[in-house]
Amino acid sequence: MVMFLLRAILRLIARVTVCGLENLPPGDATYIAVTNHIGRLDPAFAYCLLQRKDIIMLVAEKYKEHTWSRVLAEAVDGIFVDRYNADLGAMRQVFRRLEKGGALVLAPEGTRSPNASLIQGWDGASYIAAKAGLPIIPVGVTGTGDKEVVERLKHFKRLQVMVSIGQAFTLPPLEARSRNQQLANYTEEIMCRIAALLPESYRGMYANCPRLIDLLAENARQPVQPPVI
Repeated sequence: MVMFLLRAILRLIARVTVCGLENLPPGDATYIAVTNHIGRLDPAFAYCLLQRKDIIMLVAEKYKEHTWSRVLAEAVDGIFVDRYNADLGAMRQVFRRLEKGGALVLAPEGTRSPNASLIQGWDGASYIAAKAGLPIIPVGVTGTGDKEVVERLKHFKRLQVMVSIGQAFTLPPLEARSRNQQLANYTEEIMCRIAALLPESYRGMYANCPRLIDLLAENARQPVQPPVI
């Protein structure tokens, strides 16, 4: 019932255009989706776009304090996590759930960007992806920023949401002797792949990263698929 109501509300208030839908693995494949995070509605769009019952999503512990957000997180089987400390309990839950299958949706930035452009990515997402050895799907989202959402809805305008889905990639296993450096490199790779799917004004601190420049050049050589609305 929760998901039915959520989808109905989002269809009413938003027009969603999706590019790269063919890059999503078919059916009930297990994978990790990494995305930018610009607004409170981002998780809702993820649930509606994927239309799966086995989505795995991390929820900041602070949302336990509010009844409505706690109930909603529990309704979609979210995993509460301490964003500021190594939450081993939450990590164990993630890996147990992935062993059973599912789609893990992560925002490496760990919190919403205050100005819609990319901020520093944390190594938690790259650690999970490297340990799990699963395909990683980069996703770039625009049109869901909190300020933009409030402004458009205040004037009875539908949200114009754009979701760009990139090609899957994987990360090599971690090596004990150079794990910290590997994680930093993996995080940069993940963030640059997200940045490559976003307009220039959204790329933030990764805008001038050499890896992003390479990825943009590669994307320019790829055939363009028509968007799905």
